[in-house]
Amino acid sequence: MPEQAVRDSAHLSRYDALLRTSKTLAAHRTIGELFHVLADELHPIIPFDYLALLLHDGLHPELRLVVLEPGDLVVPFESKPIADHGPAAMVWETQQAAVVPIPEAGTIHPALAFLREQGWKMTCCLPLTTAHRRIGVLVFGSRSASAYSADVMAFMEQIAAIVAIAVENGINRENAKRFEVELQDERDRLQFLLDVNNLLLTQPDYRTLLEAIGDTVQRIAEADHVGVALYDPEADQLRLDLIYDKARGFSRSGAMIPLNESAAGVTFQTGSASVFRRADLERKGWIGASLMKAEGLESTCCVPLMARSGKLGTLYVGSPRPDAFSEGDVSLLGRMSAQIAIALEHARAHDRLASLNAQLTDEKQYLELELGQEFGEIVGTSPALREVLSAVKTVAPTDTTVLLLGETGTGKELFARAVHRLSPRRDRTFVRTSVAALPATLLESELFGHEKGAFTGAAVSRAGRLEVANRGTLFLDEVGDIPMEMQPKLLRVLQEREFERLGSTRTQRVDVRIVAATNRDLERMSEDDSFRSDLYYRLSVFPITIPPLRERSGDIPALARHFVTRCAQRLGRAVPAIPGTVMDALARWTWPGNIRELQNVIERAVILSPGGTLVLPFQNLRTSTSKATSAAKPAATLKDAERETIVRALRESGGVIAGPEGAAARLGLRRTTLQSKMRKLGIKRPSF
Repeated sequence: MPEQAVRDSAHLSRYDALLRTSKTLAAHRTIGELFHVLADELHPIIPFDYLALLLHDGLHPELRLVVLEPGDLVVPFESKPIADHGPAAMVWETQQAAVVPIPEAGTIHPALAFLREQGWKMTCCLPLTTAHRRIGVLVFGSRSASAYSADVMAFMEQIAAIVAIAVENGINRENAKRFEVELQDERDRLQFLLDVNNLLLTQPDYRTLLEAIGDTVQRIAEADHVGVALYDPEADQLRLDLIYDKARGFSRSGAMIPLNESAAGVTFQTGSASVFRRADLERKGWIGASLMKAEGLESTCCVPLMARSGKLGTLYVGSPRPDAFSEGDVSLLGRMSAQIAIALEHARAHDRLASLNAQLTDEKQYLELELGQEFGEIVGTSPALREVLSAVKTVAPTDTTVLLLGETGTGKELFARAVHRLSPRRDRTFVRTSVAALPATLLESELFGHEKGAFTGAAVSRAGRLEVANRGTLFLDEVGDIPMEMQPKLLRVLQEREFERLGSTRTQRVDVRIVAATNRDLERMSEDDSFRSDLYYRLSVFPITIPPLRERSGDIPALARHFVTRCAQRLGRAVPAIPGTVMDALARWTWPGNIRELQNVIERAVILSPGGTLVLPFQNLRTSTSKATSAAKPAATLKDAERETIVRALRESGGVIAGPEGAAARLGLRRTTLQSKMRKLGIKRPSF
């Protein structure tokens, strides 16, 4: 075959190989994949025993050496300044390929000396450059001194152009992935910043805030343990205040942490966020390693809390992984330390104010109860009432426990207030607690108080009614309904004047006088074992029985006038007169609901009597079934009393219904209303 034909065939073979190599390199998307196949793809078309890439990272004036073949070659460096690379540096600067023979002896550049030590006699350096930038230098080495002729060099330059594009594509893809990860991290960090800032506005509660911080930190690190250590100026130490663990919830420690030789203390003093690993703390002998081990934590990120008022303390976030916190996480938490400190400071202040407001609200309610009286002043002069008032006056100056007995509606609370007003405790608080009005689950909390977190919904600590009544009087209404499980605690208060809040182990003493009331037979209940006998004896030191209204009927006129006056004033009306027939009907009724029933009947009557005379409602007031009443008096009803009132008004007006002097005007009714009532009651002439 002619020589020209041989050369043409070689050129065709090379260009065919060049095309295959281009397609193969383009199919590999990452730098790692490209490096893995580059030597194998170039071997069939280029003679070499050594293949390396010198890559420029774009940030520093250095070239990084990547040896592709032989794969087991140990190189003396990874990155060096460009000028230290000898022939490769010249190719980088001139962007011209160069073939450099390697002498077998004599002083040469260290880069060539390294190649000579491997037995290579020639090296070829080609620039890796694209239309966008310089990538680096492609270096071949050969044990043959005549490996790279002019036509081979021309072909190798084409190979270098393809390799440069493939390397650039790989670098761009890796950079894109890195930027994508960094962008996602930045989004997470920005979201974290936003969430923490939102906590300042949306999470005023201390516990809720700490839990929210833990949930937020979870998005940037595997951390499920958060704690706050607050600085105690008197002890010059940190006090572990509140801990939140995702698995176990909240707990309080109170442990003191020294400022030296502790992760939290060092962070507090330096004012910078840091990561501490349990193994390092154990090796140094610092405080906190045992606690981390007990909690299953391998690393913790401590953040100083610097509020506007000064150093607040340290926030720490713990993780079971030793490498849970990256430099970016630490930097982010450090940048957010001021906002976190402000949020915690606000939340703690909110808790203190909430607790104080709750206590003030309780005291206000009790004071309002003290000032407002359901039945007004005690009204009446009957012998039965005078006997009770005498007993009240006798026992009031003492601190003796009083038990008020009587039917429902007899006004036992009014007598309890009288005991308080006549006692040396009159200037202190009178606190009323209705045992029957509260569920058993809430009664103990209301009476004895509770600590924050003692039960679900206990967001703040709260004083019980015993504490509010300290140095005053506690009125226990319906004491017969107190649950059996609470009776020993009440007995302890009566005997020792001691109790504990719910959720607390601290015993508190209280100076309070107990006035109890019940409509139940406690003596019989104690015999039936439904009420503790020892508690009954403690309560009934001075029993006072309040008589029912039917046993003090002589007080009904005074009570009726009293309630009519109060109700009319409350409604903004003139006080109506009480006709004799109405008063007789009121006096004849047995009043099973006692004074409370009388008050309700009077209120309805005042509402139905817009004129100057009281008109009783249509509801029947049946006469008493007692012997005296049934034998001596005929039946009377409210309907009869209303009929007599209308008939009297008609007689006084001379039978005139309308007009300014008519019966309707006298009764404060419209003409049509009075005529309707007359038809219903059967009032016709000449009955009036």
